[in-house]
Amino acid sequence: MVTREMIKKIPKVELHDHLDGGLRPETIVELAQEQGVELPETDPKKLARWLQRGANRKSLSLYLESFAVTVSVMQTKQALERIAYEHILDLKKENVVYAEIRFAPILHQKSGLNLEAIVESVLSGLSRGRKETGLEYGLILCAMRDQDYSISLEVAELAVAFRDRGVVAFDIAGDENGHPPKKHLEAFQYIRNRNFNITIHAGEAFGIESIWQALQICGAHRIGHATRLLEDMTISGTFIEKMGSLSHFIRDKRIPMEVCLSSNIHTGAAENFDSHPFPLYFKNGFRVCLCTDNRLMSNTTLSKEMEIAVEHYNLSLRDLEKLTLNAMKSAFLHYDGRIRIIYDVIKPEFARLRRETNPFD
Repeated sequence: MVTREMIKKIPKVELHDHLDGGLRPETIVELAQEQGVELPETDPKKLARWLQRGANRKSLSLYLESFAVTVSVMQTKQALERIAYEHILDLKKENVVYAEIRFAPILHQKSGLNLEAIVESVLSGLSRGRKETGLEYGLILCAMRDQDYSISLEVAELAVAFRDRGVVAFDIAGDENGHPPKKHLEAFQYIRNRNFNITIHAGEAFGIESIWQALQICGAHRIGHATRLLEDMTISGTFIEKMGSLSHFIRDKRIPMEVCLSSNIHTGAAENFDSHPFPLYFKNGFRVCLCTDNRLMSNTTLSKEMEIAVEHYNLSLRDLEKLTLNAMKSAFLHYDGRIRIIYDVIKPEFARLRRETNPFD
């Protein structure tokens, strides 16, 4: 039996975590007062409930509405630095040992900041957090699907320009419906030509065509969500009877899938935890890991996501270790950094946990 207390002690790796989806409600209220921003609620607890209301509407587009509030207070250097710093502190409380945090710089220009200053401010906050906690991180820059391809190319160029200062990858986010990733092909080609990293939100609000485009046209190294890859499979109970060529390709090539259980229910990508495809992916050899997506909007943490997986899918401590290793192997940290965290932190900590819980294991 894996307990909540055991899960708290697990060394965790977070690969899909949106900066603007994980603010502290108290910070939103304080920054809004400083900046003269009007909020739907000024009490932090009531504001949190308001921001989480989209989680009950089972629609990605409705779920994304709450981000207008968080982004509204993320328009100054000081605010961005503070939010990034607090983000690291909050992850450390969950015993996260490595995190990749993503955000869309283009959304933070309403007060006149240029893109370079925006990225520098976030990196400054992340760096300050690392100095205090020791938590290692990578920053992923997102373009937005509904914006012009010229903007996504600019963000791709920005990501490469900051590759030696903490940025580790390029992503494209936003509502998939009507916004296929191939429309931003020039940005992805730029990234690929410079030997850089790509993760793409795909298979959340749109089907396997979105996942196929992300991989075969845009060259993604990881897939965010991939919930609807299930449509490429024939299922019998808890077993996969048959897989299509896309599913085989993803499993054969060990393409990582960033699974966000709570968020997938909240956006309607999956009806409920019991029908979520995660256990099918995990038990049939796909490289999956657990992530939070938006800790504030989905009222979750990586510990909670692990608790959900244990409760609904009967995962063991060794299963959680495998998921954590999957995540670390799939991180955009350089190889020697990944190996160091795996063998110096993750494996020793899990071994210690097993000795604590079962000395004869």
